[in-house]
Amino acid sequence: MIILKNREEIEKIRKASGYAIDVLLYLERFVKAGIKTKALEDACVERLSSIKHVRPAFKGYNGFPYCLCVSVNEEVVHGMPGERILMDGDIVSIDFGVVYDGYYGDAALTYKVGAVSKKVENLLSVTEAALYKGIDEAREGNRLHDISHAIQSHVEEAGFSVVRDFVGHGIGRNLHEEPQIPNYGERGTGIRLKQGMVLAIEPMVNMGRSDVKIKQNGWTAVSVDGSLSAHFEHTVAITENGPEILSKIEKD
Repeated sequence: MIILKNREEIEKIRKASGYAIDVLLYLERFVKAGIKTKALEDACVERLSSIKHVRPAFKGYNGFPYCLCVSVNEEVVHGMPGERILMDGDIVSIDFGVVYDGYYGDAALTYKVGAVSKKVENLLSVTEAALYKGIDEAREGNRLHDISHAIQSHVEEAGFSVVRDFVGHGIGRNLHEEPQIPNYGERGTGIRLKQGMVLAIEPMVNMGRSDVKIKQNGWTAVSVDGSLSAHFEHTVAITENGPEILSKIEKD
């Protein structure tokens, strides 16, 4: 069942999403060669301690033991912070969510570690642009797979592939709500989008094949061919004025 949100609920999700993106932007200063991914988790915990009335959304979710998902290079999603050391030329995707006043917010960014190749730069820019292509289709009266098609088309035109095993999702009082939002699909298909829907749209894009497998820890998905993977995510409300990014990155 898809749960439509009223303006008060959307404002709570906006607040939660704002805290999520605040933490992600704070963590950028720690993303550098020589650090262990556990250091990002530690910095997240420290940052959260200064924010009142919020808690991490992922820790304890179905048994996941960390606040952050930290996915490096070939890790697509659900990477676990630990002893892995970041190196120059790596990319690291950080996915983070919080709960505020009973409502969830969710966001993800992919960062470069030092200098990367032009092809890797392109992977990141294409993935982020695909997210915004998808967001632009999140309008009342459109179909769900209009979002999916916009993402898939942009990614595949650039010669990359969208991951099909993981999807975006509705969000609100629960971290994962209906509908599921695949990053591939046929335009004009899927449910009709309505005002009041709140969606976590999140393309995951591989430099090589789209296939993934799960590591022995039971959580972390990696590309089967070892190719690099990027991940960007925003929480978005469908309003009478079009899509509204609730996890908006505020520029100084």
